[in-house]
This record gives sequence, structure tokens and C-alpha cells, in this order.
Amino acid sequence: LHDVMAAAQAWFVERLASDEGAKARGYLASRGFDAHTMQRFGFGYAPEGRQALKEALKQFPEAMLVEAGLRIAVDDKEPYDRFRGRLMLPIEDARGRAIAFGGRILDSGKTDAPKYLNSPDTPLFDKGRTLYNLHRAGPASRQTGRVVVVEGYMDVIALAAAGIADAVAPLGTALTERQIEMLWRLVETPILCFDGDAAGQRAAMRAIARALPLLRPAHSLRIVRLPAGLDPDDLIKREGPQAMEAVLAGAKTLLDTLWEHERDAQPLATPEDKAGLKARLMAHVDTIADQDIKALY
Repeated sequence: LHDVMAAAQAWFVERLASDEGAKARGYLASRGFDAHTMQRFGFGYAPEGRQALKEALKQFPEAMLVEAGLRIAVDDKEPYDRFRGRLMLPIEDARGRAIAFGGRILDSGKTDAPKYLNSPDTPLFDKGRTLYNLHRAGPASRQTGRVVVVEGYMDVIALAAAGIADAVAPLGTALTERQIEMLWRLVETPILCFDGDAAGQRAAMRAIARALPLLRPAHSLRIVRLPAGLDPDDLIKREGPQAMEAVLAGAKTLLDTLWEHERDAQPLATPEDKAGLKARLMAHVDTIADQDIKALY
């Protein structure tokens, strides 16, 4: 399966450089990604045809292409390519081998198709145990002493293009316990950086709820809220990489984030309101397994 994925990756890269890849190259140029960034992250292009990848990889049996998540087999119909007409990105394991793909749609007229499509879980790829860009961010984090977790792979690449190399992203799911443990192997307090919209706020609170039971001495999370309505790419484009660095430097502790979220969730005009706040906070505290940390919270 590693051979299948390597062959698919080489083919996608080749297609991006061909005439078919013109629209995808145009999109990359519009995002301001230079040739170095495109090559470093392995951007490619999956052409429109339903059988194009099968043709290109005919040295591998159909069953392997399906098992690798590159083709979809439904009942008795002819299998077809999963990724069609998309900008492709390899998702790599800790050793830098392609184990899955993410594809971004280029034709915005296709309203029924998801904007981003990832490989399904396969024998090589378990999305809850994989962090995008970990094999590059790990070595970078030893230089910087931090790891930044952003919402998606395009955010990781925008940060890398701006010189911030220690970023990773989960793959379309909320951060899992396993991913938090992976981050803690790199640094004691990873920084979670969520978009400044309501969905970003919900994602931050979900991550905090996941982390509370796992907290142990010296291991926690810090949380960054981007300015309302901005993602990392927007902020860098508008104000430059130093603005992003400033936001990261101002990351709040998990405790402060939790306190502010619950304090602002509802009015605190009456004793009953205040008792409600206390109850919400104590419900969070009750989930902390480490007795010392629980008492200190």
C-alpha cells in the first residue's frame, strides 16, 4: 500500500505540472504559495475522469487501489476514482510517507460536493491518530520550543509559507485524546489556534473538554483566539507574519480560557446566575483526573 500511495502521489504531482493542472496552479498562485512551498508540501492535481487514476496506476490491482482509499467500490457498479478535479495534498506519517490524501475542490459551481475531501481510514491511515505536518513540525518545535495546532492543512501551509514551521492540524475531526498525547511528546503546552468565529470557539471548547481529564503536572494547553472572522492566512495577508507571532505570544492558559468562556456565556446579574456559573465551572473541574490539578483548579 505504501508503494500504491507513493505512485499516486508522483502521478498527482505530474498532473499538476501538466496542461490539466492549470486551474489548480492558478488557485495556488492566488493563495501566494511559491514554487518552494508547492514542492515542499507535495501539491498535486487529480484530473476529472472517473477512471484516470486507475489507468495511470494499472500496475496495481484494483483491490489495492480501493484498499488504499484511492478508488470507491459500491456494490456491483464499476469502481471509480475518489478524487476528481481536485487540488491534492499528501497526508504523511511520522516518517514522511504518504498515507492518505486531502483534496480541495476547484470548481466552486459544484455546490453538492464537499470543499475538502480526505481519504477514508485505511490500513495505513487512522485520522484520529494522525496530525498533518507532524514530521516537519516536530524537528521545528525543538528549535522554537512550541507546537501550534491550527484548524486545517491549508492553515499549516500558509503559516509555513510565512516562516512559521512548527504548526500541525487534525484531519477534519476534533482533537482526539491520542492527538493531545502526541503533542505532549513534543512540548508540554501546545498552543491551539482556532479561527475567530463561532465554529472556532466551539472547537476550542471541545478540545478543552477532551484535555481536562488528561491533564497532568506541567502538561496543559494554551489557547489563542484569532481576531473575529479571521483565519491564520487572512491575518498574515493583512498584517504580516509578525502579527501572527504576536497573537501566538499572547496565548491564554487553559484555565483562563475556560473561565472567560463560562463567565461570558450567560448574564451574572443575580445570585442564581452566579451559582449557575459556579456549577458550570465545577462540572468542568470534576472531569480532571489528576487530584492535585483538580484541587488547584
